Amino acid sequence: MKLYFLTFTPMHHQGVLALPLVKVKEKFQITLPAELREVLHLAVGDLLEATIQDNVIVLKPKSVVDRAQAWAKIEHAMASVTDRAPNPQQSPQDQEEEIAAIIQEYRQEKHAKRRP
Repeated sequence: MKLYFLTFTPMHHQGVLALPLVKVKEKFQITLPAELREVLHLAVGDLLEATIQDNVIVLKPKSVVDRAQAWAKIEHAMASVTDRAPNPQQSPQDQEEEIAAIIQEYRQEKHAKRRP
């Protein structure tokens, strides 16, 4: 979750400093001042979570994720995970030799990439 801490430069109108005020309209709708929308990169259709903290209305931008799409991405990522745990039937010496071979293979691949 991203937290935004806004520092406002008060608006100037005819030389008078004014903080942006929001008026509650019919059907309890409000218009967010342009300064807020620009700072938070809000666009029409974006979702905001409304909560109350210490008698203050807090609006937080939120993203909605399609669950099916999210699970598909998780399953795709999990499919690329391989089990690298040592074989419990190997002797400690065999395990160490296998680890050494893996390290040597990695170093050879890394060294081969450096060569032009």
